[in-house]
Amino acid sequence: MGSSRREFLRWLAAGGTGVALAGLLPGMAAAETGAIVVITRVTLIDGTGSAPRRDVSVVLVGDRIAWVGSGPVPETAGARVIDGRGKYLIPGLWDMHTHGSDLEDIVPPLHLVHGVTGVREMWGYAENRATKGKIDRGELLGPRVVLASGIVDGPVTLLGPPVLQVSTEDEARAVVRAEKAAGAEFVKTYSYLAPDVVRAVADETRAQGLRFSGHWPYRLSHLDVSDLGQHSLEHFFGVSIHCSSRRDEILARLRTTPYDPAAPRDFFNLARRLEFGSVGTYDRGAARAYFERLRCNGTWHSPTLTINRVVTQPAETHQGDPRLKYVPAEVRESWVMGIERFAPKTPADIALQERYYQETLRLVGVAHDAGVGLIGGTDCLNPYTFPGSGLHEELAFLVEAGLSPVRALKTVTADAARFLGREATSGTVAVGKEADLVLLDANPAADIRNVAKIDTVITRGRVLGKAERRRMLDAVEAAANRTVPPASARTRSLARTGCCC
Repeated sequence: MGSSRREFLRWLAAGGTGVALAGLLPGMAAAETGAIVVITRVTLIDGTGSAPRRDVSVVLVGDRIAWVGSGPVPETAGARVIDGRGKYLIPGLWDMHTHGSDLEDIVPPLHLVHGVTGVREMWGYAENRATKGKIDRGELLGPRVVLASGIVDGPVTLLGPPVLQVSTEDEARAVVRAEKAAGAEFVKTYSYLAPDVVRAVADETRAQGLRFSGHWPYRLSHLDVSDLGQHSLEHFFGVSIHCSSRRDEILARLRTTPYDPAAPRDFFNLARRLEFGSVGTYDRGAARAYFERLRCNGTWHSPTLTINRVVTQPAETHQGDPRLKYVPAEVRESWVMGIERFAPKTPADIALQERYYQETLRLVGVAHDAGVGLIGGTDCLNPYTFPGSGLHEELAFLVEAGLSPVRALKTVTADAARFLGREATSGTVAVGKEADLVLLDANPAADIRNVAKIDTVITRGRVLGKAERRRMLDAVEAAANRTVPPASARTRSLARTGCCC
């Protein structure tokens, strides 16, 4: 016969977790009512980068981790026990560059089914602010959401509404204040901002206690924006230029070429051509100085290799992907149109973009070796970049770039939490942390692709076993095939844009 709940909690306290329990379960009443889940005799990969530990047990009380250790765990009445023998436990994953949370029947469940228990949503607007609120209040099952501001860009932009277009320093400061008031947790900047406006954004975000992250603003160098405090650079755009012996020449051309309001994509296309052309001019000294400056400034890279792989391959490459059944028809159609803007078409273009992508992988490995922070993100909801399962692809690409499987996992667990300032509550399997976990059927340290072999997902202490995850996938497929998909105007605009937001 098992111990009583109260006796079990006393055992936890006696095991050295009393202080942690007191903090994570305010008052005995909370401890008495929170569900208890025990995962026994599992191999633990805790997110810190440490080697796997065998025969570990983990106890969850409510939505927190209450005990992690070896040895027997007493039985207790009412506890849910999960046999971890032959399985592998990792922290819940963070996709650090996502879109479309407001597709509530599609995107949040796809994240959770695939072990993504937290996301950094990179375009804040009214609909996904509402979605985040529902998740936080427990009205909608979904990952934790860290929400950006609206995208802040210049008067010339590639984006449609609700992009926030600013021309002056005063407008930039006003937008930062307004977005903070609306609930933004950081400010997202974009490509066509003028230098004085970027500086105003940097200054005002500091004044408001926020950070800013986003694209490379073409009129400034990566080093300029790193010095200004940009927290992350998205998509690895421009890295090969900054590691090139032709860096100064290329940056000067970008600074002096005007934006054409009638054809804004022309400048983006020019920048891409210059970037492709920079691949053969790598300079080791320039690269060393570049990455060291970013490391010292605390500027991270979010390479989004998943979308970068998609857009450097021929358009038809992904059109037979079986996961398309989970995507609304309207979004699928927009993906077909959007990919045509970027995909290489001639044999020469295919070879050129393949060379660029392989150099991108190599430079991600160089950045990692140089100590630059890396966070894994997918840019999901851009063409053929799928919520949830796309992060499994991102991890495989990071390993291809030279990271070990355990180190790649760290980019979407402990490193993600540290980047977000959430390391006290998230990112590793430790007492007091949030009960966001993924139980795998195979060892991801041996093969990172095993991260897709999921037995159970635990989100905020709620256990999603195989049967429930199957039901969730079936519901997503049904929602995706409704006559009128639940897509907001903003989400449709994102998909039509076609790449890298």
